[in-house]
Amino acid sequence: MRFALVILALGLGACVTTGKRGSEGVPAVYDLGPALRAPAVVEHPLSLEVAASAWLETEGIAYRLAYAEPQRRNDYSRARWTAPPATLLRQRLVEGLGLIPAGQGKARCLLRIELEEFVHVFPTPGQSLGELRARGRVLDHRRSVLAETVWTVERPAASLDAAGGVGALAAATDEWIAKVGAWRENLMASGKLKSCGT
Repeated sequence: MRFALVILALGLGACVTTGKRGSEGVPAVYDLGPALRAPAVVEHPLSLEVAASAWLETEGIAYRLAYAEPQRRNDYSRARWTAPPATLLRQRLVEGLGLIPAGQGKARCLLRIELEEFVHVFPTPGQSLGELRARGRVLDHRRSVLAETVWTVERPAASLDAAGGVGALAAATDEWIAKVGAWRENLMASGKLKSCGT
């Protein structure tokens, strides 16, 4: 029985490694969609640094067959991102929240994001979702931690292929951007970012 399950998992894996099942030719290339609308100017600007776990430092679109091989990560063979996920998320944070890329401004405080997971997950053969997990820290000019949090966002995928995974991860990213913005607003309201004023 276990052998049959592994064979089934490998068979599905062979199907989902393509951008579209059975497609051939050049890989499909994806980003996170149109730019977000310009944010309002904020009282306490933060510079931004985004890092990622080593396995996320490529353009591969990752998926995981959690129901069969939960410890194994795979990449779609005929689909990829336009840039590594950390780069895509950095762009989204700048667009959506008005953060300043590190080294490009005079903000006194730094928002450091550590991207821990960005993957298309299959809990069952017929169900999948996009999972984003990240840790955030706000550091003052002495690089002391002013605040810290962890976000996990999951959004369902519309299809069981790379395009479905990309759509789910794009939706998860937009939800996450809103959560980061709300966290920043709460920190400003509580006075924790007072030392970040220019």
